[in-house]
Amino acid sequence: MSICIALFRGINVGGKSSLPMKELVGILEELGCQNVKTYIQSGNVVFKVDEENITELSDRISVEINKDRGFAPSVLLLSITELEKIVANNPFPEAQDAPQTLHVGFLAAVPRKPDLKKIESLKEKNERFQLINRAFYLHAPDGVGRSKLAANTERLLGVSMTDRNWRTVGKILEMAKTLE
Repeated sequence: MSICIALFRGINVGGKSSLPMKELVGILEELGCQNVKTYIQSGNVVFKVDEENITELSDRISVEINKDRGFAPSVLLLSITELEKIVANNPFPEAQDAPQTLHVGFLAAVPRKPDLKKIESLKEKNERFQLINRAFYLHAPDGVGRSKLAANTERLLGVSMTDRNWRTVGKILEMAKTLE
C-alpha cells in the first residue's frame, strides 16, 4: 500500500461546492482508500491505497463526488515522497517562522511556457516567488488576499494549481507520516 495525499481545489470555499469531510471520507473508502484522514474543511486528505494508476484514481474520485454532490472538483494527488521533496525544496526557509505568509501552489503539471517575466512584474517589493518543478513557492509577508501576483499566478503559469499555506502543508505532511 502507498500513502497518498489528495488536495481538492475549490471545495467548501465561500459557501460553494459544499462537501462535508465525513462524506468525502465515505466516498474515498468506497473507492478502496484506507486510513482516510482529513485536515480542515477545504479538502486536504491523506490515505493509504493499493492503486497503481494515480491519475485514474484522481479521475474516479472526481466522478464519484459529481455523482453524489453535482460538481466535479479538481483533485491533485501526491505521494508522500513528492510532498517531502516539495517541503525540502522550500527556497524561503526563513519564512517558515510566519507560516501564514508562505504558500505553495501545487501544480497539476510542470508548466511548459510560464510567463515568469509577467509574474515578476506583478510582485510587490517584499514578495518573493520561485517555481520548482510542480511547486510554486510564494512568500507574501503582507498576505495573499490583495496580492496581484497571487491572483494571477495560475493563469500566467498555464497549468491548474491549488494553493496551501505553509502551516497547512506541514500539517498534511505530519498526518501522512502517521500512516507510515
